Amino acid sequence: MDGDLIAVQDLRVSFASDAGIARVLDGVQCAIRPGEIRGLVGESGCGKTTLARAILGILPPNAARIDSGRVTFGGRNLLDLPEARLAAEVRGREIAYIPQDPSTAFNPVFTIGTQIADLMRWKSPLARTANPPTGRARREADHARVVAMLRQVQLPNPEALLRKYPHEVSGGQRQRLMIAMALLPEPKLVIADEPTTALDVTVQAQILKLLKGLAREHNVAVLFTTHDLGAAYEICDRITVMYAGQEVEEAPVAEFFNRPSHPYTRKLLDSLPSAETGLRGIPGEIPRLIDPPPGCRFNPRCERASAVCLAQRPPPEQAGPGHVVRCHHRLTDAEA
Repeated sequence: MDGDLIAVQDLRVSFASDAGIARVLDGVQCAIRPGEIRGLVGESGCGKTTLARAILGILPPNAARIDSGRVTFGGRNLLDLPEARLAAEVRGREIAYIPQDPSTAFNPVFTIGTQIADLMRWKSPLARTANPPTGRARREADHARVVAMLRQVQLPNPEALLRKYPHEVSGGQRQRLMIAMALLPEPKLVIADEPTTALDVTVQAQILKLLKGLAREHNVAVLFTTHDLGAAYEICDRITVMYAGQEVEEAPVAEFFNRPSHPYTRKLLDSLPSAETGLRGIPGEIPRLIDPPPGCRFNPRCERASAVCLAQRPPPEQAGPGHVVRCHHRLTDAEA
């Protein structure tokens, strides 16, 4: 994985519940290159958000447990870093986070400017310079950076906006603020966890275009988790498909849509609504992660499953340049 910005290797995460131990991530592998926008797609409950939170070290400590694996970032295994170092050096600084719902991300009793000023107090990139300014000079320099960034995310009249409370701006403006706050510390990686879910379709398109343009401009890698394949097509360079806690396929975006190799990926694409086919689902049910199927977890819903699919998880196999699939009976080009 030389040259990767971040590499997740054999990550296994389980959650304790009253019904038993749920094996939410099962040996997940994923790597992101510098400046790459990597999509993470799959049905709800497949482990997308758990993977994002495991990278950031914000899994619920009273329920989640990392059983094995590595998350290598900047030559360090983030899973081995003490919480104090992770919070001070990585989280919110080298790796930033854009949440699903911008309406709950702000504190409603403080102005937007106050909350962004708090972010800059702790995470400003000026603090990492050789001779950082202090006192009033630091505050003025940080304020100038904030105003410039708000203009970059196409928010009108930034000075007036900073004096407002979160409820006084629209959902699209709040999401633009989230993007600005993620980019202000000059991170190397932004984790965008379904950032357009709470927005209407027209605003979604604007936000996706904005996020992609800013990621390119600032040379920031993005892990973009979504259940919306249309959004993934618009923004991503590469896509990883997850199913029930396992990654099953990854490919460049054009290859993913034109030549899927895993039966689940094919069914996922077939479930996209169209005028010709209407609405189509994937037969069967997502397995219970407390007692998941052995081998490939998709085998109970797969018409191609055989004894080997139940016996062992398929190893990664090259299906083309940059195209990796885990399937004992992957689709041929004609079937794709």
